[in-house]
Amino acid sequence: MTAPIPRDIPDLPVIPGRRTNLMPSSAPAGAVAPPVRRPLIAVYRLLLALAALAAVTVEILLGGPARVLSHFTIQSTLLLAAVTLASAGRAWTARRPLPGALTGAALLYVVAAALLHHVLLTDAAPAYTMTGPADPAGTAGTLTALAPPALHTVLPVAAVLDWLLLSPPARIRLVHAAAWLLYPTAHLVLALVIGGLLPAGPARYLYPFQDPGRHGHPYVLGVSLLLLLALYCLALALIALDRTRPDPLRLGAKTGFRLRPPVG
Repeated sequence: MTAPIPRDIPDLPVIPGRRTNLMPSSAPAGAVAPPVRRPLIAVYRLLLALAALAAVTVEILLGGPARVLSHFTIQSTLLLAAVTLASAGRAWTARRPLPGALTGAALLYVVAAALLHHVLLTDAAPAYTMTGPADPAGTAGTLTALAPPALHTVLPVAAVLDWLLLSPPARIRLVHAAAWLLYPTAHLVLALVIGGLLPAGPARYLYPFQDPGRHGHPYVLGVSLLLLLALYCLALALIALDRTRPDPLRLGAKTGFRLRPPVG
């Protein structure tokens, strides 16, 4: 038996040989890299979902379900609760994360609702409230004081932290930015149509800037278009950030390879 010829000898011609093409494997990713359970992330998302449901419940008890559930903030918060609850179950059982189009939509809507509240509704005239005239002022002061900050500040910030620090990049496509606008556009149009059919009153429209009797139709149309444009820009920013940010779950992860000191 002859010894193998080393390949690092200078000017040695390449020995022709037969190259074997590797066949694609149909084995699942879990067979190569075992799935990892993340119980702490699951607990965080469970608490986030429960807090969202609690805040929505308080608003419903104060103002009634018919009016409260019509608001974009409430609907987006319920979507966030459902998405984070499902994500908590997947993190606990080491299953594949939810599609990025779904988690991105939930994040976009709660952040957009928070920005809308802080930019346009905080100092609106007349004063904005989701509970409307059915709000029993003075009967549940503590709950009334805690629910709006939770909906418009605490929960959106918690959702952003979950997305940035606890979720891998989902590689969301640009086409999702336009798809995400379908629901807010339908909500905006439906709110204007229903408000136009209701009798005149302080609770006729969900938001003060939607009242054409106070501001005029050109103003309402202009603000609505600007809101949709701002939402589209926010969606593009979210997609760009998702494509460029690192994977927080892989930072500092062990690969299994170890460098050994040189021999001799």
